[in-house]
Amino acid sequence: MLPGLVVPPAGLPQVQRGDLCAIALVGNRAPVAIGVAAMSTAEMLTSGLKGRGFSVLHTYQDHLWRSGDKSSPPSIAPLALDPLDLSEEKGSVQADPTLQEDMRRLTLEGEEEESGEVQQMYEEKSLSEASEDPSPGGLNPDPTDSRTLQEQMDELLQRCFLQALKCRVKKADLPLLTSTFLGSHMFSCCPEGRQLDIKKSSYRKLSKFLQQMQQEHIIQVKELSKGVESIVAVDWKHPRITSFVIPEPSPTSQTIQEGSREQPYHPPDIKSLYCVPASMTLLFQESGHKKGSILEGAEVRAIIISYAKKNDLVDADNKNLVKLDPVLCDCILEKNEQHTVMKLPWDSLLTRCLEKLQPAYQVTFPGQEPIVKKGKICPIDITLAQRASNKKVTVVRNLEAYGLDPCLVAAILQQRCQASTTVTPAPGAKDSLQVQIQGNQVHHLSWLLLEEYQLPRKYVQGLEKAPRPGKKK
Repeated sequence: MLPGLVVPPAGLPQVQRGDLCAIALVGNRAPVAIGVAAMSTAEMLTSGLKGRGFSVLHTYQDHLWRSGDKSSPPSIAPLALDPLDLSEEKGSVQADPTLQEDMRRLTLEGEEEESGEVQQMYEEKSLSEASEDPSPGGLNPDPTDSRTLQEQMDELLQRCFLQALKCRVKKADLPLLTSTFLGSHMFSCCPEGRQLDIKKSSYRKLSKFLQQMQQEHIIQVKELSKGVESIVAVDWKHPRITSFVIPEPSPTSQTIQEGSREQPYHPPDIKSLYCVPASMTLLFQESGHKKGSILEGAEVRAIIISYAKKNDLVDADNKNLVKLDPVLCDCILEKNEQHTVMKLPWDSLLTRCLEKLQPAYQVTFPGQEPIVKKGKICPIDITLAQRASNKKVTVVRNLEAYGLDPCLVAAILQQRCQASTTVTPAPGAKDSLQVQIQGNQVHHLSWLLLEEYQLPRKYVQGLEKAPRPGKKK
């Protein structure tokens, strides 16, 4: 289904209706399914990535797979242009012409032996391409290391495993698919210039390695559904995890934000400002300000105090009261108060003045010039909606105002929630996108926005809609 398709930065590959396509998980070029395109690329984009995109002919772990040697797909490094750090579960279509030509040779009437030979030929070709890839993600052992390639790969596998558990996996992420753990956590912990390849280690398969880690009581792995293993528990107090020292990043590489190649997110500095309306121009013109001038709250208070003292409006008998002259009366009093209110306390005068000014705000992102806009900044809005079959979805809007990329947030949430996400234009908002996640995922959003991104609570609304824990029986 098209809502489960990840669109790479370069856009979808060009396919026509009826074309054979390989479907892979992001982060690994090895196909997990082969299908026929149900519509062309243009039709997919026109439909807003909704509906059936591919009719699947053969998938990993189907009956055809079970009739063979039941081997797992190889781990093939993505090409340099592939988005390595996006989410794991959504498929991406590979448009390599040579791969498509190889797949066109596949026939459903072929013998099991013949299909096994084709699969073996394809895997060998893919692995050779990965080893010949000159990009930084290639399989580059350390030339100064005297150990064998297998020993180096074992050490790298252990390092990525421990670093992923210590830095990336949270208790809320469990249970976690082992394929997700490898593709979205361990791969991203691999140091720059090296590529993790389990086939070149002594374990050969991820399942064998995880079984070893389970025997050491670091993790617990269970088969929650037939043929699909998940990590269900982690002992974060295990000596191997607590004693693991996180390697320092190289000077050329910055800390990679989870699910992204962007710099780590820092919340913007948001400051409330005030704009002078036409009705208050007389009050501020003496201080050199005109209609539309943007002022901070402290500047407004200083101008009001200076105006009152300059025009001798402070009550001689009570310094806490200010006499209202015609200008102040016109600016801050209501019509029914014009002839009844003659004096106001300082705090009431300043409060009324701030209320009459038009709101504005300034947003400053780290390392960028401040951005000033009129009006009030819209908080990040979290809502729940009903979809077909009475299913709930969580919708998030206004992420862009806080420097957050909706596509990146969607990718992180897909990984955290283990649920499909889509990014669509926000209704009624120009050039704004909204993120939709299956199910009630407000708890995950709360943790991501408040704890990891450190956004102030007042700029996020809808967190009270999180599901309440059920009553214990």
